[in-house]
Amino acid sequence: MKPPFFIALIFCLSISNTFGQEKRVSDNNQLRQALREAGPGSTIVVEKGEYQGGLFAESLRGTAEKPVTIRAADATNRPVFRGGNSGWHLSGVSHLTIDGIVIEGARGNGLNIDDGGGKGGGSHHIMLRNIEVRDIGTMGGNLDGIKLSGLDDFQVERCRVVNWGSSGSGIDMVGCHRGEIRECFFKATGENQGTGVQAKGGSAQVAVRGCRFENAGSRAVNIGGSTGLPFFRPANATYEAKDIEVSDSVFIGSHAPVVFVGVDGAKVSDNTIYNPGKYVVRILQESRDPRFVPCRGGIFENNLVVYDPARVSMSTNVGQGTDPKTFLFRGNAWASMAGRGRIRHEIAVTDDKTLARVAFEDEAAGDLRIKSGLQGSMAGASNAWALQGK
Repeated sequence: MKPPFFIALIFCLSISNTFGQEKRVSDNNQLRQALREAGPGSTIVVEKGEYQGGLFAESLRGTAEKPVTIRAADATNRPVFRGGNSGWHLSGVSHLTIDGIVIEGARGNGLNIDDGGGKGGGSHHIMLRNIEVRDIGTMGGNLDGIKLSGLDDFQVERCRVVNWGSSGSGIDMVGCHRGEIRECFFKATGENQGTGVQAKGGSAQVAVRGCRFENAGSRAVNIGGSTGLPFFRPANATYEAKDIEVSDSVFIGSHAPVVFVGVDGAKVSDNTIYNPGKYVVRILQESRDPRFVPCRGGIFENNLVVYDPARVSMSTNVGQGTDPKTFLFRGNAWASMAGRGRIRHEIAVTDDKTLARVAFEDEAAGDLRIKSGLQGSMAGASNAWALQGK
């Protein structure tokens, strides 16, 4: 009989051989096994092909020095996870990178990452890169392409979300902090009454940069929202969202491209907003518990707005229970698609410009790079990827 220390040594060697290795998988069973065995430094390489959706994993944790990585074997022929109640659901994960997968046709949410019910701090340092989520939420209603609950220190980069639940979000964040969504693409289909990106439930210090929204729901960016009290992170937050930045992005269509809802400070700057449906900006208060501050402290600055005067006569809609006098609109450029008419403002504006009709490189094809007509104004997006839609 081997002594206890020898058995322990074998066990430790077995663990060390699993952690830190690269493992290639080509079916669901192999992937689930690899996820169970993964530890700091592990890389799981997913071969091309079709996989069954409905994947669940929890407590998948790397370290700052040795993250866990899940990536496609071939970036040009990516693995597709099809169907399932939820495409992928990950809970209580940290120092994790997911790169290059496709999630399609899930009945519920596409990619769902949460903190394991810990109300914050349970999931952190997450990188989502080159992920495509499409045609999900087939049951309809409030279902999201990417749902993030209680994440801290995260990045979503070059992801593409197309066609989510009819009242859901392309990316929905509840109680998320210190994150960046960069150069992502959002497009809803049909009469979607949801949102492209939503940050609510105590979310703070989140930036949306260089993204493109094409008819991405009724509210393309919902800064704040309406969250049930048990779901706030932190639990005592007095705001739906705080210190949110939306910049250098392109918005095409949507009933209202930018909506501040129960916000305690946010900045929307240097964006190109093209052909909104009714309003450019809405300022609302939906969480009415006495502990919440009125929607306040928003900045709308250096944006280029190109509007159809037959659809948009007022730039801003202000709801009850808000503090509109704390909002600042300055340095924006407004251009009528008809070459005539003047938009009215419910919020006082400063240093704004009214332009003749702006000429784009290829307006019909959605290439919104400026050809001429800004007359020296620096307003609008400069991110070529967002302006061209690629």
